Amino acid sequence: MPVLPSAPLPTRGAPASAPPGASAAVDREGLDAAVASVAASRERWANTSVGERIGLLERVIIDTLATSPDWIADACRAKGIDPGTPGVGEEWINLAIVVRNARLLRDSLRDIRRDGRPRLPGPLAAGPGNRVVAPVFPADAYDRILYPATRAEVWLPPGRTAGEVSRQQAWAYRQPPPDPVVELVLGAGNVSSIAPRDLLYAMFVENRVVVLKCNPVNDYLAPHWQRAFRALVQGGFLRIVTGDAAAGAYLAGHPDIGHIHLTGSDKTFEAVVFGPGPDGAARKAHGERLVEVPVTAEGGNVSPVIIVPGRWSSADLRYQAAHVATMLANNAGFNCNAARVLITAAAWPQREAFLAAIEHALASFPPRRAYYPGAAELHTAFLQRHPDARRLGDIGEGTLPWILVRGADSKDPEDPCFTTEAFCSLMAETALAGESTSEFLDRAVQFCNHSLWGTLCATLIVKSHRDAQTAASVNRAVRDLRYGSVAVNLWAASAYALNVCSWGAYPGHTDDDIQSGCGTVANTFMLHDPEKSVMRAPFRYRPRPAWFTGDNNPEPTLRALAHLWANPSPATLIPTLAAALRP
Repeated sequence: MPVLPSAPLPTRGAPASAPPGASAAVDREGLDAAVASVAASRERWANTSVGERIGLLERVIIDTLATSPDWIADACRAKGIDPGTPGVGEEWINLAIVVRNARLLRDSLRDIRRDGRPRLPGPLAAGPGNRVVAPVFPADAYDRILYPATRAEVWLPPGRTAGEVSRQQAWAYRQPPPDPVVELVLGAGNVSSIAPRDLLYAMFVENRVVVLKCNPVNDYLAPHWQRAFRALVQGGFLRIVTGDAAAGAYLAGHPDIGHIHLTGSDKTFEAVVFGPGPDGAARKAHGERLVEVPVTAEGGNVSPVIIVPGRWSSADLRYQAAHVATMLANNAGFNCNAARVLITAAAWPQREAFLAAIEHALASFPPRRAYYPGAAELHTAFLQRHPDARRLGDIGEGTLPWILVRGADSKDPEDPCFTTEAFCSLMAETALAGESTSEFLDRAVQFCNHSLWGTLCATLIVKSHRDAQTAASVNRAVRDLRYGSVAVNLWAASAYALNVCSWGAYPGHTDDDIQSGCGTVANTFMLHDPEKSVMRAPFRYRPRPAWFTGDNNPEPTLRALAHLWANPSPATLIPTLAAALRP
């Protein structure tokens, strides 16, 4: 069997140790000024009324939509997305996520002003394992129209009572409110919605002022974020800065920073918490933090997609193949929630047909620029381990083919398909035995929980909801999967996109084994310390969602969706539906 090179697999987002003299190039004076500016505004932020914060969010919504043409154009240019191609729609989704987030936070603040806490769309309920379950989706009639028969819940940790959940909701708006601290947000480099969402969460859920340090991969977005959030910048509550890893390290150690939140790999987290290089490794080994302030993080994941065996029609196979292929192809594969391991039942008669349909779907997608640093090296390392992997689609200059590794051995604990996030255009498939659907699902859950790296999100796809035994097995799997988001029949990335869910790793990771991170963001209903989010959707949507990769021209639909999510009304709903239903 081919083996990996002696060098470790490269990982995404891991900042290299600053070269000698690099720290001298850090604009310390500018960074100090940015931190001092927001630090001086902490008391004013604490005294900013709920009504004033509502007004700030309304300005954010307006200004984000105003900057959208330039924001989208620059993102497409950086990622090699040609105008008029389906990839443009992906960038509109990201902008739509930002305006939806701001609007939902505004709506929650309106509830707080009136009732003292955000109003959930339904009552708290008793969940499995002595948990309280909070319904969060659909939040309104527009959600029900756009996502028919779809619901989402936030699960609170076992042992917490409904009264405690209600009392702890919107904790930062209780009396007396906590004193604001300065949070350093180390932004993600892959997706334009992540850093904006993180800063909105820090400010409007956690009651902090923020310095956002952009990732060098997408710091071209800084001028657009300055414009989108100028109400917060002008108020002195937010500063947006750029720089390399040395600038991030300088800010992380700044004495006026009281909290750090980052999105990146586990190596990024370790570099921040313990420091880079051999010195950092030694600190990690001895449990000696380089920074003393709390650090939360959203990291990577070897995201599983469990295919529950059933009798599928040809149309079902094509639909779900396009669904799974989208989970890889979106954003050229540079997503922490991309499908990385497809788990099938070895005895499923349609397994081969389904894998062939996925290959057909991937082969039909145009090649995408491998814009994220290290992607080509990671791609090569995986192919050295799996030289028989299927290479799908055309290859062009600066692009990578779509890769499907069929039949990875689930009993091989050293296979990087299970231990390393393939932050590129690659996913694997492994088949598990099982005499029944129930036995297969139990084994799949065990495999996910014990053999796959990370706990960010997991997806199950199942058709036989009407079968009582299958339904019970699926419910047990949803309960037992140790992931921060679990979605049934819908890519788990939807929990990220809809904002009402909590987003982050399953609780329990430690500094020396951080994997997918700690803490959560999004969570616009402001539920305190959630355990996980659970989404359930129908087996198929009709018509097929516009966000599926390969849609002829999703841009008009997703551009209209951004305006609908910013301001739900019949005037924005009708153009969205018209675009979605257009052949």
